[in-house]
Amino acid sequence: MPDTLFISDLHLAPERPRIVEQFFRFVSSAARGADALYVLGDLFEYWVGDDDLDDPLNDSVAQGFAELAANGTAVFFMHGNRDLLVGAEFAARSRGRLLDDPALIDLYGKPTLLMHGDTLCTDDLEYQKFRAYAHNPQNQARFLALPIAARHAELSALRQKSESAKQDKTAEIMDVNIAAVEQALRSAGYPRLIHGHTHRPGRHVHRVDGRECERWVLGDWYDNGSYLRCSAGGFTSMEL
Repeated sequence: MPDTLFISDLHLAPERPRIVEQFFRFVSSAARGADALYVLGDLFEYWVGDDDLDDPLNDSVAQGFAELAANGTAVFFMHGNRDLLVGAEFAARSRGRLLDDPALIDLYGKPTLLMHGDTLCTDDLEYQKFRAYAHNPQNQARFLALPIAARHAELSALRQKSESAKQDKTAEIMDVNIAAVEQALRSAGYPRLIHGHTHRPGRHVHRVDGRECERWVLGDWYDNGSYLRCSAGGFTSMEL
């Protein structure tokens, strides 16, 4: 039976070689033969721009996706908060396609809304303020004009600041806001929803305006990787 796979929040980085190895095993085995693979953000721990594509890790990841696509699996990418600057060059080298966030697709006859998930975390006001800054085209242009080494240093400092800030936030603040979830479902016509970002994998059912909507949350790859497998027969959460 044909199937479609979903992953997010891999946070690939040279200092996490075990997860990098797991990624390559995944694209060469579990993902091989799938109709499509959707990466819903934060594939990388951070991304300084497509002009860093010749970095050994970045190039090898792109080639891994390209080999998967060459074997017949369509590959799709959505930006996360960590890899917002992934662009057309990376997608082309990966033989994949960039998606808008949100993106509404037909998944085996069922309308399905795909999101990274960070826009649903509206209670985290500090993060939403930073997100607006990071999505500003002028701020992106300023950052991309810096030398690659300076961009690496700036994003490394931001990562440390972000991890420190999380220590002072409650788990509830960093999770989705239910009203935001319901509004996203309402605006898209009450579809199924799949997203990442919160690192809280699971299945949820929301009743929105009298309609039942299913929400699947993807897991992160910090400890052990996982993916969501979908077919006409249903969904299965798979551990690697």
